[in-house]
Amino acid sequence: MSKKYIVLIFTLIVSVMSQLALAQGSNFRRKTPALGIVKIIAGGGLSYYLGDLRDEINTNHIHSQAALGISYRLSERLVARGELRFYRISGSQEGTRIWYNNLSFRSDNPDGYVGLQIELFKFSEQPRINPYFFVGIGLTHINPKASYQGVWYSLPPLQTEGVAYARTVRILPVGVGVSWRCGERWNLGIELSNNYAGSDYLDDVSTNYANTAGMSEIARLLSDRRGELIPPIALNEPGNIRGNPRVKDAYGFLSLRAEYLLGTRANRLEKRRLRCYY
Repeated sequence: MSKKYIVLIFTLIVSVMSQLALAQGSNFRRKTPALGIVKIIAGGGLSYYLGDLRDEINTNHIHSQAALGISYRLSERLVARGELRFYRISGSQEGTRIWYNNLSFRSDNPDGYVGLQIELFKFSEQPRINPYFFVGIGLTHINPKASYQGVWYSLPPLQTEGVAYARTVRILPVGVGVSWRCGERWNLGIELSNNYAGSDYLDDVSTNYANTAGMSEIARLLSDRRGELIPPIALNEPGNIRGNPRVKDAYGFLSLRAEYLLGTRANRLEKRRLRCYY
């Protein structure tokens, strides 16, 4: 066989192998079963608070949050996911309709949840952009604090409303997002979520002004802060409205997210077979 034909055959083989490799890469999602795909999730962005100490969006009370989690694909459109997050929220009555009560807080909290993500397009359709909705259930641990003369005091132990409320609180995360596939292993996305709390004390404000008799000096000062205004306003009578217990508090996130594919069920089964074989 002449060198000319050898070169031609070699060129054809290389060309076919290259095309097969490209096809395998582009058809990864079509050939990979949806069930069992595991991804690690990392993200962060903005946090905001919804409660008794806020009646409109104030950029002074928009803070940051970060998250780390994992997801497991259950079917073509369903993904189980779980995350651990850390966030800050704050609120103040300054500049609101009830500025004269002068209450404020800040809280740095962890939370965690497990949930279900429902995607618009099927995994096998290889969508480049895929909108989704998710809902979950979880817990957050709250620690509202208030600043007095430059010192931050933890409010739950002070019982500023005469109530010893729970600091570990159930949450119901609900949100929408869009993911963008930018590689075989990487997805980027943006997500907007609200986290509805099973408590009205994320901000240490819920019901009425308590009788301060028997409170510590700092608890009395932080329970009713009208006296700090210039000029000061007369303090509230016990029983006056301090918050609205009919509406529970909430907090929300606007997040940028990255997902990295760790492996598939097929990969794990193949590794298991190889270990058994050897």
